[in-house]
Amino acid sequence: MSHDYDVIVAGGGPAGCTAATLLAQYGHRVLLLEKGSHPRFHIGESMLPYSEPVIRRLGLDWSEGAVFKAGAVFIDEALNKQMFFQLSGEHRAYQVDRSEFDAKLFRNARRHGVETRQKCPVTAVVCGSDAVRVSAAGNDYRARYLVDATGRSALMGRGERTLERIETLGRFALYSHFGPVRGTLADGLYAHGNIWILMVDIGWLWVIPLANGRISVGLVVRSRKPRGVSPEALFRQYLAASPRLTELLRGARQLWPVKSEANFSYLNRRRYGRRFISVGDAAGFLDPVFSSGVFLALTGAARAADRIHQGLAEEREADPALHRPDDARHALGFDTMYAFVERFYQSDLIHNVFFEAHRDARIKRAISELLAGNLWSGENPWQATMLRGRFVPKSP
Repeated sequence: MSHDYDVIVAGGGPAGCTAATLLAQYGHRVLLLEKGSHPRFHIGESMLPYSEPVIRRLGLDWSEGAVFKAGAVFIDEALNKQMFFQLSGEHRAYQVDRSEFDAKLFRNARRHGVETRQKCPVTAVVCGSDAVRVSAAGNDYRARYLVDATGRSALMGRGERTLERIETLGRFALYSHFGPVRGTLADGLYAHGNIWILMVDIGWLWVIPLANGRISVGLVVRSRKPRGVSPEALFRQYLAASPRLTELLRGARQLWPVKSEANFSYLNRRRYGRRFISVGDAAGFLDPVFSSGVFLALTGAARAADRIHQGLAEEREADPALHRPDDARHALGFDTMYAFVERFYQSDLIHNVFFEAHRDARIKRAISELLAGNLWSGENPWQATMLRGRFVPKSP
């Protein structure tokens, strides 16, 4: 039976664009459907160095319009403690404006031969024995395979009720952009290009330097919002309580109202099946503290694209277990970041381990490798110890 496409990708973010581009590079006919339009704002601006091999496969220069990211600094102002972890080394990373970065990925997919549609939300999917049938914006399409890259909309996971919320991590985030920032502290921030993670009593704050003197600031709250306090007031309260942020933001203006996102973390217990796979946030999403979202999206989508290509070439795309050979690799990556993030919240990882890492160079190096995204080397003893701990999830 002939099909309109070999693969339909639902969702035009980093995961969807990566899968679509790589499949087009393999020579497949690919349709990429995006419910919104680019450019559009998204959090997740701090990239991890071990994303770079995928970026290279996509044929992109991600340094353009971005700020080099040397590492991450974890800070407790109340205790006057901080610890720096070097991240960029063999691979380099950048702090990116996601609206521009995602738009660049989308245009890049088109340049590689992907047929792209914007303002085209998928409304129905049927994964049959002979084809996938997709309805979107009043049109019907057929393909041999579907990639669900719909982010936290999680098209297939919500449709099949396979999402499982994780209650132990951050509950919601408040964030905005500020600029231009000036002064000695701002000069140092841009000279090093580090992300700052500031510990506060209700969660943590991120500070990410972006191009043109702008910074992204966010507050992730691990508990319920205090009654009688608006999100904007809560956000401003914690910015004003930080001497470092007070100095950094002096003279800068808030570029748009505070935005909020809730229900951060969940697992998708069935990330693939007959003629489909969920990638990126549609496969599961974790608290943003270690910037794993885009990293897992890029690496997971690349792995899925390679497996889909193999399945199409061998005419095994209808096999519901097509992606089973990649389960262990997927689980190792996701479970490592899950355990890492949960230890951050549940075992006071920052004070008990990070701030003491200077005492043991091997531990500091092992932490830096995980923060950089080097999750699959098999050579990180701290990773192995952490995964043997009681915080290990049961990923699909």
